Amino acid sequence: MSTEPHPVGVGVLGATGYIGEPYRAEMRQCDGVRIVAVCARRKEPLQRAAIEDGADLATDDWRQVIEHPDVNYVVVGTPDALHHEAVMAAAAAGKHLFCEKPLAMNVGEAREMLKAYLDKETLAHFVPLWTRWSPGFIAAKELVESGAIGEVKAVIYRWHNPRPSDMALTWRDDPSLSSSGTIADVGSHAYDTVRWIIGKDATKVLAHADTITPAKLDFGNVNLTEALDCGDKVTDGISSRKGNTVDYANIAWEFEGGVVGSIVLSHAPFLRRGLVPELELHGTSASLTVDRFHGKVTIGRPDNSVEVVKEVDPGGFDIGNRFEKWVIPALREVMGGKSQLEVDAPNLVDGLKAQLFTDASLKSSKIGEWVDVGTVD
Repeated sequence: MSTEPHPVGVGVLGATGYIGEPYRAEMRQCDGVRIVAVCARRKEPLQRAAIEDGADLATDDWRQVIEHPDVNYVVVGTPDALHHEAVMAAAAAGKHLFCEKPLAMNVGEAREMLKAYLDKETLAHFVPLWTRWSPGFIAAKELVESGAIGEVKAVIYRWHNPRPSDMALTWRDDPSLSSSGTIADVGSHAYDTVRWIIGKDATKVLAHADTITPAKLDFGNVNLTEALDCGDKVTDGISSRKGNTVDYANIAWEFEGGVVGSIVLSHAPFLRRGLVPELELHGTSASLTVDRFHGKVTIGRPDNSVEVVKEVDPGGFDIGNRFEKWVIPALREVMGGKSQLEVDAPNLVDGLKAQLFTDASLKSSKIGEWVDVGTVD
């Protein structure tokens, strides 16, 4: 039997965006992986991408990418609203899938996407919920599973991802393209990390959410990389307006087994990270904090003693070549005959669970009441 890795021919949708660019750079470093086709909306960046990747096809029509005979792995890195149709087409064409989170615009679309891939048992599906692989969170999971803090009773999370005050508007500020703004953007990561660490799903939420960032410059159809660079541009004659999606949310949550707590999610420029731990887990025998910014995992005990039990690289956000470490190995496990649900990697089930949480949180913020999160089944 051949020991050569299964060849991977990639088609990238959203190839020149804020996430598409680094994803492609990582894939170019993976053995046995070739970027066959790239798709984006603007001609010049797309042509540059095709040259960088040595791609056979560069197009603004995503259907051509999925239909390409040498593409067996479709990477969907487009705005949220453009996921569902492409994913359903990829499933119908028998292509393995990598789909950016949040999965879709709503739970209904996400359920259809999951069903389409569960019906094709030989197909791989990966959702990039990267945060669970940050070293501090890996350490937290190991400590929880070892019983170091007893039974988890409360979870406090703060995900502050401040954007510069002079950045421009992007599609993430447009509710017709973004599923639920910051709640879906960073909330998907945060929720998945917590449920991965404690082994429980959220059951209900009560949310307050708003757009608290001041008006931003409107340069038109720019991606996030370009929007972040707009502070150096001439702004004469450029209008400003507030975004129309949530950029701040404060959510009370309850998990299976009565675990309680809250989470704050923000892209506002004035909620800054690093002042306090990002994650707190409070158990029956001790409490645990994860401070990715300073690279410390700390345990506090009932006698008020505090001990740093693990030190990792400060920052905790750069975890290396993600495709080389996790994505392509997970794909090849399925190519080798293993069921996707047997592979230790985040998939469409995890993506749907995150969508259930973010949809419920957005609904709660609109009606001002507790909302049940719901289940995959």
